[in-house]
This record gives sequence, C-alpha cells and structure tokens, in this order.
Amino acid sequence: MTTAPLPAAELSADEARRIALRAQGFLGAPDRRAGVRGVLRSLGQVQLDTISVLARSHELIPYARLGAVGRTTVEDAYWTGAHAFEYWSHAACVLPVEEWPHFAFRRRAYRGRPHWGHELSPGAYDKVIAQLRDQGPLTATELGGAKNKGEWWDWSDAKIAVERALMHGEVVVTERRGWKRVYDLAERAIPQELLHDDLDDTECVRRLVRQAGEALGVGTRADIADYHRIKAEQFDAVVEASGLVPVTVAGWGKPAWADPAALATEPRGRHRTTLLSPFDSLIWERPRTERIFGFTHRLEAYVPKPKRVHGYFAMPVLAGGRLVGRVDPAREGRTLVARQITLDGPKAVPAVARALREAAEWVGCDSVSVERLNHPELAPELVTALG
Repeated sequence: MTTAPLPAAELSADEARRIALRAQGFLGAPDRRAGVRGVLRSLGQVQLDTISVLARSHELIPYARLGAVGRTTVEDAYWTGAHAFEYWSHAACVLPVEEWPHFAFRRRAYRGRPHWGHELSPGAYDKVIAQLRDQGPLTATELGGAKNKGEWWDWSDAKIAVERALMHGEVVVTERRGWKRVYDLAERAIPQELLHDDLDDTECVRRLVRQAGEALGVGTRADIADYHRIKAEQFDAVVEASGLVPVTVAGWGKPAWADPAALATEPRGRHRTTLLSPFDSLIWERPRTERIFGFTHRLEAYVPKPKRVHGYFAMPVLAGGRLVGRVDPAREGRTLVARQITLDGPKAVPAVARALREAAEWVGCDSVSVERLNHPELAPELVTALG
C-alpha cells in the first residue's frame, strides 16, 4: 500500500457533505438543458435494478436530480442515438458511451476467465454472433431462449453465449425492452472512434478513479474505489497520477481525496427535496452514507418481512442537504401509498410531504395515503401538509 501525500486541504465535515451533494447534482440549479444525459455523464454511471415500486432505479436517479422529467424521456435519453451502453461497473449500470474505452481493463479480465461457472456447447458462441450480425439487435429469447427447462439459473446455450460475448466486449447491451436485455454487436453499436481497447489497464483505472472522484466530489479510498468496483491495490497504483488531491476531513478518520475543481469554489445554491432510490450513488455505500449524513440505511427488500424495520423499499428523504426520514412506497391505482414513514422528528414533516406530493404527480397518482408513521402524533400535521 502506498503512503498518501500530505493533504492539500482540510475540510470540515459540513464542507465535505456540501461538496458531495453538489458533485452528485443535489445542490445548486440542475442543468436542465443537459437533461438526463447530462446527469448520466456527470455521475459516470446509473445503476440498474429489477425492483420497481414507484419506478425502476435508473428512472429514479435522474428524477431525484431534475424533478418530474418524463419517464419516456429518461428511457430515450439512455437508449437512443448511441449515447449509452450497459455494462458491469458498480453493478449492472447504464454508462455514457464515452466510457467504453475505459472499461477495456475489465473486458480483458473477463476474457481471461473461461467459464464463470457455465459450460458452453461447441459452436454456440459463433452462432449467436452470426445471428446478431444477420438479424440486428435481439433479446436472449429471440436468440433461442434465455433458459433451459431447469431451475432459474439454468441458462440456455444462447444466453450463456451472448452474456459471455457481452463480458468480452464483442456484444453490447443497447437497451432494456420489457426489462429484457437487448444485445447488439459492439462494432455496430459503439461509435468507431470509441471502439478500441487501446488503453492499458493502468490508464483505464486511472481515468475511472479520476471520474469517480469527480462524481463523488470528495471520498476515501474505499469510497472512490467502490464507485466502479476498482480493487484497492489498483486505486493505490494510480491515485497519485489521477489528478485528485489529498485532503483531510474532520471526523472521517481516514485519508481522503477530492476533485480539485470541487475545492475551487464554495458549494452554494438550492437543495433538492426528494425521495432517493437505495441504489442512488449518493447513498449506495453504507459506510459513506453514515459518515457523511449520520444516517444508517439498509435495503430491506431481501430481509424477511417480520425482520424489516423501515420497509421493503424504504427510500431516504433528502431535504436541506440532510437525510430526514424514509418512506416505503407502493401504488394502488392512482394512489401513492406510504406503507411506512419514518420521520426524524417534527421538522421533517413538510419535506416528506413535499417529496411525496412530487413523486405522486410524477408517477401519475393524484392522491397520497399513509398507512404507518413512526410518530403517530405527527399524523394530523402530515395529512394537512399532504393536503
């Protein structure tokens, strides 16, 4: 492990929080002209997930920053005009197409893994490539079926082959159709000037570390490395050359690095009030969320129902640059149902009501109902605020 250089700046915990909020698009006027594509390029990635309550996570992330942008507009921004592709970053993510060359290190690593636990019949890989070349973009079902007749993980030869080609970089996911991946040849889907693996592993990682640092504003080694799932030793090898500058943050107790542009001006402007997807890059890493906001959050979708504390898909509420509560939402017809609301206290009522009203309007609901509230004595005030 390398020794970090002496810090270039000392930040208070509040300064670091505000820098992080601005970098993530929650402090200051949103760039509405750049829209969803601007959000994607600024963040460097938007995580995908199968769970859909109000909307899927990749829709919730631009909504949280821009407000009630049309849901069709979100999908079109990602998937039309060769502006983005899907690949493995923090998880399965939508990535700006400009990032394609920077993931050459990961494609090379995948090419060095022969199976990933799935055996492939002779000729199946070449058959899938030939189908895509002849027929254009296809789903796994259209390629011959996603699964065999066994258990859910029993992929068909076509699915194994196309996923392997995706890992290798010969195939690209260019959109989701009914949540099914749509595959196309990289030579057709990626602009020619970007379709290369010219960057060596060190340069790929250096650029991704810099991008992650810019997207986070300020972060520890773990924060920045986790953004694109970079190994700690890879981070150590490139951070000095990344352009990020070492800083200390009061109370963090760990070395940190910041985007120098983020240190150049004081973060100012309006704060967004909104519901956050648990997969939002502002809060997806629990230790960072606890360190910056003093807020412990856990996705409980995979926790047995009797053991849930805050609900299946509890969404933190951001207001005034703080996390002030959580809402576990659902939809029943044209009603947004708050299955459970957890408020930090009375001051959170107006913010939570505002976030719920805006979310309801965005998803086409004309009313909000509340089932459970951790402070029942605040129910009349909340109902009035929702009015």
